[in-house]
Amino acid sequence: MKVLITPTSFYPQKGGAALELLRSFSTDLVFNPHGKSLTEDELIPLVKNCDGFIAGLDYITRKVLENAPKLKVISRYGVGVDRVDLVAAKEKNIVVCNTPGVNANAVADLTFALLLGIVRKVPLLDRKTREGHWLRSIGFELNEKTIGIIGFGAIGKAVAKRASGFSMKILAYDPVINHEYALANGIIPASFDEVTKEADFVSLHLPLVGESRNIISGEVMKNMKKGAIIINTSRGGLIDEYAAYELLVSGHLGGLGLDTFEVEPPGQSPLFSLDNVVVTPHTGARTTEATAAMAGISVKNLINVLSGKNCPNIVS
Repeated sequence: MKVLITPTSFYPQKGGAALELLRSFSTDLVFNPHGKSLTEDELIPLVKNCDGFIAGLDYITRKVLENAPKLKVISRYGVGVDRVDLVAAKEKNIVVCNTPGVNANAVADLTFALLLGIVRKVPLLDRKTREGHWLRSIGFELNEKTIGIIGFGAIGKAVAKRASGFSMKILAYDPVINHEYALANGIIPASFDEVTKEADFVSLHLPLVGESRNIISGEVMKNMKKGAIIINTSRGGLIDEYAAYELLVSGHLGGLGLDTFEVEPPGQSPLFSLDNVVVTPHTGARTTEATAAMAGISVKNLINVLSGKNCPNIVS
């Protein structure tokens, strides 16, 4: 069977147990020649004769799937499936699966890296010190501040564990929150409005679907505490980036940490001109441990589906 592999972690020269497992299943492998997430036009010639597809953050549109008549499974290397046309995949009987939970610790770590980078102005002070300046800048502590977590799945829970280590008050919003888990772990279930209005820091951990696009709108941000900080290590498109820029410039928002953007790569965003904005290139899941786990599970998912075996991680 022919398999397309687009995540750059699978480059043949990198090797690894997951790639060896895949090679034991198929010797007809197609690798990503572009070194980045692929567009519709870049995907079509690569996937057209493939039976399976291990997918990174590629744009898997209806047009892509219409040009892949043999495709039986899309195995996402990661959790999010917002760039996969699930409706078209279902119509064409293409199974879509993912790797839930395995990158939770990695993303939670980066969430706090961004948060600490903002409150202690680490990127700014690093840059200025290297330039020969010796700034006397004042930051502030996380201790006993309130963090609001929007989306309380595996990553949201991992963020809460780290927040408890800083003695923070933890509010969490999720339509299907586990109240028993929250009570046992000192987490306060709250409404979306309560989280966004009461928290000193708001951290986003939810998928990008129709109702969540621009969930952090200009109006929502205007109603946040003055000086509130927003962290998004989930999906671009959850925040109105233009409105965020205006509110950062006005001083209403205290800071913004982004690992994801509405357009990726984002080009020269006006946000980059602000010292209270800390950004990373969608790297939350990229730790040695998380990438190995995602690679292994994505390969096993693909092999199970193509072999007619049970796959526990089917999304659609």
